[in-house]
Amino acid sequence: MRIILVGYGVVGKGVTSILAKRYTEKNTSYGFNPKIVAIADVDGAIINSRGFSSEKLETFKQKGYQLSTDAEFGNPGMSALEVIEEVEAEAVVELTPVNIKNAEPALSHITKAFKTGKHVVTTNKGPLALAMPALTELAEHNNVFLRFSGTVGGGTPMLEFAKRCLVGDKILAIKGILNGTTNYILSEMGQSCISFQEALTNAQKLGYAEREPSMDIDGFDTACKVVILSNWIMGKKVTLKDVDITGIRKITLEMLQDTAKRCNTIKLVGTIDDSGVSVKPIEISWTNPLCVSGVLNAVTFQTEYAADQTLIGRGAGGVETANAVLRDLLDIRHKLASKLLS
Repeated sequence: MRIILVGYGVVGKGVTSILAKRYTEKNTSYGFNPKIVAIADVDGAIINSRGFSSEKLETFKQKGYQLSTDAEFGNPGMSALEVIEEVEAEAVVELTPVNIKNAEPALSHITKAFKTGKHVVTTNKGPLALAMPALTELAEHNNVFLRFSGTVGGGTPMLEFAKRCLVGDKILAIKGILNGTTNYILSEMGQSCISFQEALTNAQKLGYAEREPSMDIDGFDTACKVVILSNWIMGKKVTLKDVDITGIRKITLEMLQDTAKRCNTIKLVGTIDDSGVSVKPIEISWTNPLCVSGVLNAVTFQTEYAADQTLIGRGAGGVETANAVLRDLLDIRHKLASKLLS
């Protein structure tokens, strides 16, 4: 499988490392032969139609220079759209930063990939949050696959669990703690008896929260993930504008201490049920399976026959998200092999 990588930040470098480390194993076990033939970044691109060796990719990663300045393979100023249009490949891995205002440039990258017959794996929540129903239809129209495991619980296979392990059952509702930053802040407030601002500052120092944290603390990151779960698992054709969103800025230490008297706490929970789709802080019991601490994520699937099934694990992170990309590429490889056999 020839792969175009769009975006070469922490996750992009993690993807190249994992593919290199797992190459022999995956090629033997799955017949999966990944070749990165191009990497497009903000300054330009590097292209090698035969695929870059593991050693060459490691050199790029270690030196940290602008990719397009490479004397042998560099293409300064070449845009990602040009790379997707002109380079022959089976898949595009889209890893650019999230933008929930208009989903660009990722939305254009994904659309271009579909129209040129390329499968897409993305870790970018923006296009899915704003246009997932349309993107799903466009992928089907062009007979290609769209996969996005790294957008929800990158370190924990939440989407795969619901789609595969619960097949045959009916999922009636989903509730989840889907953002490690807000979960850390609320956990730290309650356990260390500190204010919201102090907990946020701690999260920023530890690298859990961005310098500009509104995407997390105002609930938008969780809302994007709720949209993805709604579409992929529940079959609800919703976008970000359909989600009722309330963040955690107004949660105080006094509120947490008051709920503790009832053996409860407050968590930012994304909910999908018959009444709608929402993200808001709610009071839950200490014994509730969703009551996880620190940066952990947790999601409960309420099913018709198997009752409540809760999955707990790590959320986003460079290595975790990169591994989710590998899972998605293997899934596409499996789907393509199944088509050939049918």
